[in-house]
Amino acid sequence: MRADAQHNREQILRAARQIFVHEGPDAPLDEIARRAGVGVATLYRRFPSREDLVHAVAVSTLQELYQAISHSVELEADPFEALRRAMHAALDLKIGAVMPSLFGRIEMNKLLGEAPDAVDPLQQLIIKAQEAALLRADVVPGDVIFMIIRLTRPLPGGRFPEDEALAHRQLEIYLDGLRPSAAWPRRQRLPGPAIGVIWFRRIRERMAGGSPATPPVTPPANPPAAARSD
Repeated sequence: MRADAQHNREQILRAARQIFVHEGPDAPLDEIARRAGVGVATLYRRFPSREDLVHAVAVSTLQELYQAISHSVELEADPFEALRRAMHAALDLKIGAVMPSLFGRIEMNKLLGEAPDAVDPLQQLIIKAQEAALLRADVVPGDVIFMIIRLTRPLPGGRFPEDEALAHRQLEIYLDGLRPSAAWPRRQRLPGPAIGVIWFRRIRERMAGGSPATPPVTPPANPPAAARSD
């Protein structure tokens, strides 16, 4: 692909991601093209159908998330700081807003066949931080993933200019709560379900519109204490 064609493709995907967050995958394609700075004909050359665009947005979002986590590990020797960097990058990608907006329009199995699953490197990063005694031992991947989802959902009532900056501020407060020192005053384990990797993937499949044969989402008999548990 020529450099200008690649640039147009990236601009379209970026614009579509932003618009899907607020308007969903049925947003007008001409508005996406306008936001991307290209003509509608250019958009259709890159993505012949709306479903092609929706699928490409989902693939590129997961690819960028995986790259962000890998890049964070490369840049930060401290695994907790790598986790911090990765979580802030996930906020910038609006991962927890754009992906749920596409559920029902994408096939999760097909998607994960084309894009890397960022859950595994995230789990490994959590384990490293716990082994270095930099992250509290009762944190599991679901605690990180679902907080990102909550923080990347736009505030109701229209666009709030400070929304993104506020999410990053609140993430810093949450990160302080992930430190081992935050667990000491409690003198007990975290309440509620500890959602490990396997349980999260079942939830994700159900959220994306999995088949009726999908096993019911039920917690393990003994909720895991460490991130490496299922």
